[in-house]
Amino acid sequence: MQKLLEVRNLTKIFTLGSFVARAKIVAVEKVSFSIAPGEIFTIAGESGCGKTTTARIILGFEYPTWGEVLYRGQNLQYLGNRRTWFKEVQAVFQNPFETFNPLKKVENYFFATVYNYGLAKTRAQAQELIEDKLKAVGLAFAEIEGKYPGELSGGQLQRASIARSLLTNPSLLVADEPVSMVDASLRMSIVNLFRKLRDALGVSIIYITHDLATAYYISDRIAIMLRGNIVEMGTPEILVQPRHPYTRILLHSVPKPDPEAKDDAPVQILEEQEEYLLEGCKFAGRCPEALAICKHRPPQEKVYSDGTMVRCHRYS
Repeated sequence: MQKLLEVRNLTKIFTLGSFVARAKIVAVEKVSFSIAPGEIFTIAGESGCGKTTTARIILGFEYPTWGEVLYRGQNLQYLGNRRTWFKEVQAVFQNPFETFNPLKKVENYFFATVYNYGLAKTRAQAQELIEDKLKAVGLAFAEIEGKYPGELSGGQLQRASIARSLLTNPSLLVADEPVSMVDASLRMSIVNLFRKLRDALGVSIIYITHDLATAYYISDRIAIMLRGNIVEMGTPEILVQPRHPYTRILLHSVPKPDPEAKDDAPVQILEEQEEYLLEGCKFAGRCPEALAICKHRPPQEKVYSDGTMVRCHRYS
């Protein structure tokens, strides 16, 4: 598989507290994956699992403690010109109302991006480019012209945020929970927009979410994260036939649309048993299928012929 982006053994440790009493938090631990051109790769998991930290390292907002991120084979830590990187890779954040200054007109962000990257020489050329990118997300320049962020709906503003990120013709979009702050009726329109951008423009997308329904719908491949580790990774079929106990419990936690429906075999999750003190699997303290070895030895990866990876002692 041709690799646009490759993450190798990515680890990020945060140190908190004073010099006398310091605490270390392992936010991301030995995470590895790659993304092909024109692929939507989803990182899913519960809050605090390391999804956003991984995204921030890829975007260059955080530096890894260990490991490396390669873009087209080049290590990002040794890039001489970060400007080129930010032109190739753009971000879409969770809350569009925090992306835009409420006292600044939305159109100003577009013109500033065009001029900063030298994408147009005149205002007419800049407006033509902006109009083209807004059209790609279902908006028109007239809808944002002269308006402040508070005068647009959440859906309009998120679409505007995506359009601004497309101005530089990036190869990769990093979308961190991009639909969690918009109405349910607008979520699918934005998710469909990402699929359209992949198909029409060949843009690769890292889609970060805790919403397994949209993850299954949009993704080419999915990685399930648990406390800094990827525990299962593969095609969306891992959400249909999950191997890892944590993935099964995540799926079980999704509310059923039919209140009368009952699960045939409800999943029993154990009360947490000092997971942070365990030397083995980070899920062993809650896992209903834990073996004796799980608490003492970290599980190894098991990769199947279809490319699915699972990190669990029951398979490795």
